[in-house]
Amino acid sequence: MTERQTPQGRPEKDRPWLMRTYAGHSTAEASNELYRRNLAKGQTGLSVAFDLPTQTGYDPDHILARGEVGRVGVPVSHLGDMRRLFQDIPLDRMNTSMTINATAMWLLALYQVVAEEQGVDITTLQGTTQNDIVKEYLSRGTHVFPPVPSLRLTTDMICYTVNNIPKWNPINICSYHLQEAGATPVQEIAYAMSTAIAVLDAVFASGQIAEEQKGDVVARISFFVNAGVRFVEEMCKMRAFGRIWDRITRERYGIENPKHRRFRYGVQVNSLGLTEAQPENNIQRIVLEMLAVTLSKDARARAVQLPAWNEALGLPRPWDQQWSLRMQQVLAYESDLLEYADIFEGSHVVEAKVSQLIEDSFAEIDRIQEMGGAMAAVESGYLKSQLVSSHAERRARIESGDEKIIGVNIFESTEPNPLTADLDAAIMTVDPAVEARVTAALTQWRDTRYQPPFNHPRPCKALDRLKEAAKGTGNLMEATLECARAGVTTGEWAGALREVFGEFRAPTGVSSAPVAVTAEEGTAMAAVRRKVELTARDMGVGKLRFLVGKPGLDGHSNGAEQIAVRARDAGFEVVYQGIRLTPEEIVTAAVAEDVHGVGLSILSGSHAQLVPDVLERLREAGAADIPVIAGGIIPNADAELLRAAGVAAVFTPKDFDITGIIGRIVDEIRKANKLDPLEVPA
Repeated sequence: MTERQTPQGRPEKDRPWLMRTYAGHSTAEASNELYRRNLAKGQTGLSVAFDLPTQTGYDPDHILARGEVGRVGVPVSHLGDMRRLFQDIPLDRMNTSMTINATAMWLLALYQVVAEEQGVDITTLQGTTQNDIVKEYLSRGTHVFPPVPSLRLTTDMICYTVNNIPKWNPINICSYHLQEAGATPVQEIAYAMSTAIAVLDAVFASGQIAEEQKGDVVARISFFVNAGVRFVEEMCKMRAFGRIWDRITRERYGIENPKHRRFRYGVQVNSLGLTEAQPENNIQRIVLEMLAVTLSKDARARAVQLPAWNEALGLPRPWDQQWSLRMQQVLAYESDLLEYADIFEGSHVVEAKVSQLIEDSFAEIDRIQEMGGAMAAVESGYLKSQLVSSHAERRARIESGDEKIIGVNIFESTEPNPLTADLDAAIMTVDPAVEARVTAALTQWRDTRYQPPFNHPRPCKALDRLKEAAKGTGNLMEATLECARAGVTTGEWAGALREVFGEFRAPTGVSSAPVAVTAEEGTAMAAVRRKVELTARDMGVGKLRFLVGKPGLDGHSNGAEQIAVRARDAGFEVVYQGIRLTPEEIVTAAVAEDVHGVGLSILSGSHAQLVPDVLERLREAGAADIPVIAGGIIPNADAELLRAAGVAAVFTPKDFDITGIIGRIVDEIRKANKLDPLEVPA
């Protein structure tokens, strides 16, 4: 192939991909300042991170929101917050990605109304709402409603945008979090494609799309993928994704225009493999992972956002995010990558790997279709149990040393790290007072929204119309827009739909996950099983009982599930009720089940408030002798405070040996019950 030439005789470069930084924290005002700074640094699109209450349809003053407000993203409770979030940012010239799923319709409505207030023609708006609810049931946990009404919200929003905001990507089918939950490349492809089939089938069955618009619908479907450090395999995965999508859309839906069938995807590279130990190694991991989705022109990402080197330690600072942006810019502007056609074309090795991925992925897609499709496979627990099993196998490979991770299970010796010499300064912390300020501002909004200068209509009529629409079969977007214009809050909008649709607790996948680590004589697992048996005998109980709890709104349950599965395999009776529990519910379960230990898993940063609350409630319930173990992304200073408050042990991402953690839990149970230490090596 002849390369295009510039007047100077050099190959003409392709246009770079959209460069984003996933950002948002504390308040709409603080996030707006951050966005404008990032755009000034050369970022070419916005990627909005919302906090967990916003994602799960709660206002900041809800009991489940405690400790979560402004932690992992920006709180957006109403139209006023959305106005402040995009103040002085012209939305007609912006490409905005919003990581939002269960409440995607609501956030898009707020965004549209703000654009209208700016005088923007909404047909020019460009951006993406993630809006993939299936992976929320499987990995990320910010689902609200049951599968059927959730799919209706997704369907209605796709139909609305195709007809009214034609440049918008109304869904970002998201395999990123599937890989974070342990998915193999085949599972990542197959589950994402099965989700896409479920969505397109529902859209075309809704009666809202004319036959001649089917191509327009398919053309607006985008994907959000993950790329791990096995970058050759990941690059082949992306080529396989594109070919499978082309085949499905042509053969299943009869889409003739190849432009409509193009596989369009954005990417954030892998966070699962980022390590707390020797975190400087994360830089080269991120670069290698970025190459997987940029090297191959025929399968190159349309948009890239990179995690920061310190994400396993806590929230990245603006400087850390800038470093990740500069990685993209060096590749796009300094290297010659964009000057060439696809450099893997004709490679026998690549073609063989891609063909195998396609064959295996279609086999799994067919298996899911035989079950009734993605939604049926969610409700049966099949998809979740497969992911829990894959993740358990990965953790077992790491613990055995079969899968090597530099600084974790090989080459562990290191010089002192100047980047983390002051750990407390190596990450960003959110001011604890933010939650009180946001809550107070919400109260003021509720009290004054229908007064000057806002003059919104009373929200009750808009909410009544929304509930009536939800009980019927019409598109819910217009009623949602009316709620946005009436000053309705996020919690009120979601609460109205909860009344009609109900809520949903997804399967945990723990009980059906197979044994990942066997207990042959002489193994670490055999030693831990012996400790569990001896401790149960010494305490005069049939089995040790261990409660694994996920307090608050953090839905990243992978770690909790792996602890639960390994504790089960070690001989514990495990109590695990899934995500999104209040401290009160956890303590009530601990007392009712008469457990001998409680493990709390929190990755969102709310540990400082929620873990002490559990401790206090255990004391009030007369169960202060039950040892509490905390795990998650917990900075050193916070870990010291938790131990001072009475937490028996704290585990963070550097503690990768799950079998060893289970052994430590047994030790803490013995100590709490005044039993002598066991001389059983673990």
